[in-house]
Amino acid sequence: MARTVDEETPLLHDHQQKHGRTPLPWRQFTIILFLQLAEPLTSQLISPFAPQLIRDIGVTNGDETKVGFYVGLLHSLFFATQALTVLHWSRVSDHIGRKPVLLTGLFGLSLSMYCFGLSKTFIGLVLSRALNGALNGNIGVLKSMMVEITDETNLAQAYAYMPIAWSSGGTLGPLIGGFLSRPADRFPNVFGNVEFMREYPYFLACAIPATFTAIAWIVAFFFLKETLPNSVPFRELIVSKFRQWSNKKSLKSPEPSSETLITNENDENKPLPLRSLLIPRVLIAAANYAALSTIEISFRAVQPLFYATPIELGGLGLDPPQIGNILATYGILNGLFQIFCFADLHDRFGSKAIFTFAVSSGIPFVLICPLINALAREYGLNWAVWCMIGVQVLCSMSLNLGYSCIFIYIAAASPNRGSLGATNGIAQMLVSIMRSIGPASAASIFSLSIKTPGHAWFVYYFLLAVIFIAIGASLLLPRKMWKK
Repeated sequence: MARTVDEETPLLHDHQQKHGRTPLPWRQFTIILFLQLAEPLTSQLISPFAPQLIRDIGVTNGDETKVGFYVGLLHSLFFATQALTVLHWSRVSDHIGRKPVLLTGLFGLSLSMYCFGLSKTFIGLVLSRALNGALNGNIGVLKSMMVEITDETNLAQAYAYMPIAWSSGGTLGPLIGGFLSRPADRFPNVFGNVEFMREYPYFLACAIPATFTAIAWIVAFFFLKETLPNSVPFRELIVSKFRQWSNKKSLKSPEPSSETLITNENDENKPLPLRSLLIPRVLIAAANYAALSTIEISFRAVQPLFYATPIELGGLGLDPPQIGNILATYGILNGLFQIFCFADLHDRFGSKAIFTFAVSSGIPFVLICPLINALAREYGLNWAVWCMIGVQVLCSMSLNLGYSCIFIYIAAASPNRGSLGATNGIAQMLVSIMRSIGPASAASIFSLSIKTPGHAWFVYYFLLAVIFIAIGASLLLPRKMWKK
């Protein structure tokens, strides 16, 4: 059993400890990263074809002004239903083990994506998308497993790889969705005579991540090792709960409950009640995770809109290929930077300094937007504009450093090892709530800014307010990690 981080890594400034990291358990670690791809693949897949899908099913009755509303609803449903269930799944994993919950989540993801591809009504789409989020509690469980297979010397190195899996899935999902939607029209020589592809034009795009998730289920079933010690088998847990209920009903002296089964001889591995987790350090870590996610998801919503908006309306007027190249460049550079630089930076400066710097890097990101537009108005898309875009990419990379830091704080905030899953679940629930409302809010305020005279800076005021709230929250984080 790996140790949970007990102290901040300025202690790792010592040269000997810095160069004495425990080697990562690469086999299990790679499997965890592989499983993590499933969520961004399935959540981001629909982005390219969602508007056309809404038009095809006819829910708007030809009213183009309603397309955006229904598309936004589909995007938000995933995170909204995930917010309602992720804490439940994380707490269950503290009792029955990580692996059964992961297998359940992967099965749900795969089934929901097949159903989404076969849906021909908006109700079908809603139910499939809701099932997608409701059965997916994997992200919190995977973070718990990451802590359990590492120790304080290599946890920062392990977390440096986590954004890579998310970024890769978030990039591949839209590519697959855009390339394989409506295959009978795009590839008539191959699929033109396949009636099924004409009847269900988005099934092929949905089937790819659904099949990938099914393969991930097989990999997890046969090769992933359980990381939670003394976990109670699901059947035994249900039997113990039934006996406990029967004893209470018959007013007999109670037999050993599931808590007794789980406790073993070590309270360190006993899952605590939810109310025992609602303590300041857990809430501080979770709130900072939610604040960071709000900044990041708002940027991801506003950035492509700003790049695509005409110069005279306050944007840059870039075409989709140019925007795609910028975002792809960011994804590649961010991945390389996380892998090769984060662990050393973390050893040198510590979690709090890097996290505060990460959220603060949003300030130049926001202020550069009107500067870029002013340059484009005056000189067109010259080298100075592209240099400023490059600075924005660097700011985005700095912002993502905060994720690895806050994951370490969340792991340290758990009152004991047995409640690590529930602690991650609380944090992920808050993040899912923000991800369900953040993009729509930021995009709506951006639209208001460009439509209403005299409000061109309104979206920047909004983003700066979010950033300053996050900076204030970061000051509550301790320089040294909480001790158990």
